[in-house]
Amino acid sequence: MSLTATTTDIVQKLWSLCDVLRDDGITYHQYVTELTYLLFLKMAQETERESKLPEGYRWKDLAQRDGLGQLEYYRGMLLHLGTEAKSERVKAIFAGANSSLTVPRNLKTLTESIDALDWFSAKSEGLGDLYEGLLEKNANEKKSGAGQYFTPRPLIDCMVELLDPQPGEIIQDPAAGTGGFLVAADHYIKQKTDDLFDLSEDQQRFQKQRAFVGMELVRDAHRLALMNLMLHDIEGGLEYGDTLAPGGAQLPKADVILTNPPFGSKKGGGRPTRDDFTFPTSNKQLAFLQHIYRGLKPGGRAAVVLPDNVLFEGNVGAKIRADLMDKCDLHTVLRLPTGIFYAQGVKTNVLFFTRGKTDEGNTKNVWVYDMRTNMPSFGKRTPLTRNHFSEFESCYSCGERVDQGEEGRFRVFSREQIAARGENLDISWLRDEDAENADDLPEPDEIAAEILGHLQVAMEEMEALTELLEVTA
Repeated sequence: MSLTATTTDIVQKLWSLCDVLRDDGITYHQYVTELTYLLFLKMAQETERESKLPEGYRWKDLAQRDGLGQLEYYRGMLLHLGTEAKSERVKAIFAGANSSLTVPRNLKTLTESIDALDWFSAKSEGLGDLYEGLLEKNANEKKSGAGQYFTPRPLIDCMVELLDPQPGEIIQDPAAGTGGFLVAADHYIKQKTDDLFDLSEDQQRFQKQRAFVGMELVRDAHRLALMNLMLHDIEGGLEYGDTLAPGGAQLPKADVILTNPPFGSKKGGGRPTRDDFTFPTSNKQLAFLQHIYRGLKPGGRAAVVLPDNVLFEGNVGAKIRADLMDKCDLHTVLRLPTGIFYAQGVKTNVLFFTRGKTDEGNTKNVWVYDMRTNMPSFGKRTPLTRNHFSEFESCYSCGERVDQGEEGRFRVFSREQIAARGENLDISWLRDEDAENADDLPEPDEIAAEILGHLQVAMEEMEALTELLEVTA
């Protein structure tokens, strides 16, 4: 997503309002959630969709009030919209909503500032882009902690481009976060179909109402995702729930799955409660990986972001990777550079695979592209851009793939070679020329985050081992 100068200006004005709320003890993430409530009301007015809101609970009813009366009305308004609104989408966005504001003048400042924005330009350039700009701003602010469910847009766009989603396909994100993958896939299809006008009415209806599905466990992330999808005219089924619980098995089989599952062990500890997983595990990424390759239709395509430990973890991890390579053609692994998810401090990869027509012997060769060794550590000093993926995309898409040898970034490994490695897919071969160059070290907070990431992985493995011992005791 590339924002226009006007949209960027509006995003910056909205973001700067957070400074007003610091004395009210509002965090960045609370502010974006608060702003979502207010922007929903204002955008409903601007787009003439207020019929979805009960009379007496609309923007003008809030904006015309002052002082403590306005704040008390606002709190009651949130409760009413989350329980009494006729629109299920409105109820879902405001479900469990409550305001973090305690100082009445701050609410008045927000409503007046939102009213004063250039809404004519915002509407003409796309309210969805404006909202995504806010989500990206929040994710890039380390203090907000929002980076845990926000995937960098250049990476999302690369993954979508290579999977090439088509009209009529079911596209799923089982760990939807704020909906970035679904929105990007929708944008890709709209670009290819003249904003859907090349499609029949039935096809257009399918794209808006049935093409995009997913699930999100975190309530605030779910409401942000619903708002994001709504502003991009997507009405698909994004459920609030745990994909690793029985409800996740009800997600429809997909033609395309694009996702970045959360890092760490299952929330609250313990194993996923899905009874359809062949290999029980407390490792969330390994559990999500099972959901993904089992959730694809025959011939379905997936691109999934996973940390390094998923590629080399033994025991159940090796069994899941072997099962994946049996049921699917795991044709490409992209080793991502560091700094992309520095908040977690975990090195990551993208696995690209296609579900086979049968459940055995689908992977013959795995191509690995090393975008990590001798690459900059991305962050504020070196922002990640789409151009950084251009060489990989060229290698991925060329008709006759070429093994570049030990000096190149793109190499092929046979299924037999991987089996001989104990199903270990954590493959590297390039010599790190900058390993001892202190000038190229990441920023201190990134180094600290990476250390924490490694400790987290170690703790997860210890928890899994403890569980296994308790079960077998």
